[in-house]
Amino acid sequence: MSTYGLRSHGWPATLAVTELIAVNAALTPGRELYLSLRHRDDALRLVVWDQHPRHADPDTLALCEVRRRRALWLLAAVVDDWGGDWGVGEARPPHQGVKSWVLLPQ
Repeated sequence: MSTYGLRSHGWPATLAVTELIAVNAALTPGRELYLSLRHRDDALRLVVWDQHPRHADPDTLALCEVRRRRALWLLAAVVDDWGGDWGVGEARPPHQGVKSWVLLPQ
């Protein structure tokens, strides 16, 4: 990360990756995860896609989203402290499942 002037991002990036993988793996046990880490537009971008199936029932979908966001409370605190942004949403093709992402500005 020092090559891109992101040495100071080591701690928050490590914590963000750890939190995203831990929560996504717990919600989709035994299924594949995909992690992307990129430096673009003066920011560090982390994305994790999991294979969590989309819920057909709107109430179940809403409950699942609340549980996922609540499980990421530590991630939210760190990202907020760094002036970044994060979110969770349905993955777009060619990916399936849920996309969780973090943006840490440089």
